[in-house]
Amino acid sequence: MAACVEDGVFVPEEKRSKYNNDTYLRILSIENDVARQLLEIEYLPPVHLVYNPLEYAAEPHKNFVEKYGNSRKPVLLLGMNPGPFGMAQNGVPFGDPSYVRGWLGITGDVTKPISEHPKRPILGLHCQRKEVSGSRFWGLWEEICVSPEVFFKNCYVHNYCPLCFMAASGKNITPPMLKVTCRRELERVCDSALKEMIELLCPKTIVCIGKYSEERALKVIKGADTSSVEATVYLPHPSPLNVKVANNWNSTAVSILKETKLWDILRNNSST
Repeated sequence: MAACVEDGVFVPEEKRSKYNNDTYLRILSIENDVARQLLEIEYLPPVHLVYNPLEYAAEPHKNFVEKYGNSRKPVLLLGMNPGPFGMAQNGVPFGDPSYVRGWLGITGDVTKPISEHPKRPILGLHCQRKEVSGSRFWGLWEEICVSPEVFFKNCYVHNYCPLCFMAASGKNITPPMLKVTCRRELERVCDSALKEMIELLCPKTIVCIGKYSEERALKVIKGADTSSVEATVYLPHPSPLNVKVANNWNSTAVSILKETKLWDILRNNSST
């Protein structure tokens, strides 16, 4: 039986009280706590700099969470971590600037990280560089759902890790690329935070964007005493570096979604 947490206690779905209005505040609290813990880790080379967009892009990030993370959701879409031209710029997962400003309607001032790489300047919502992964990601949901209101009625988007890592050259370093000791510490913190997010949002389905996200989600679900999650769905990562789907990510994702009940949920024909 699906169950969720209220005031730290698991309760059956049919006995849940009406959800209060502080969901987005609890999301922000979980995210900022995990970021604080992650920043205490001593990252080894090749990591040279760490960006925390929850801090310098706090305004647009809060705008996104408050606008779209205001209730429990039957579907949680799980990404990996911020890309240098997406969430690292504006605090929004898969944050292609044009989609963040346009389709999502996100606003807010962005400052600068404590240390900024000259090849990776933070320009916030004024960044003109396209973030391909984000453009493909949000473009798919725009095509299927038309409006963000339809998409977010049943879905929420969250990154497993909120930090962006880069090498001295400015190259993006993803969590799987970290030294083993650092990666294990990161995963300990982020797994715990993901468990909290699942308990808070009570998703029945987690859509894992990429293999790493799928690996972490499955581990967290398996290790939980109980969970609302009934299924996971894997979608290939929309990165142009993912050569297997580089030219047909959209059609691949649509085919996968149509094989599940997510297609009707996304088109707002169902909420279960």
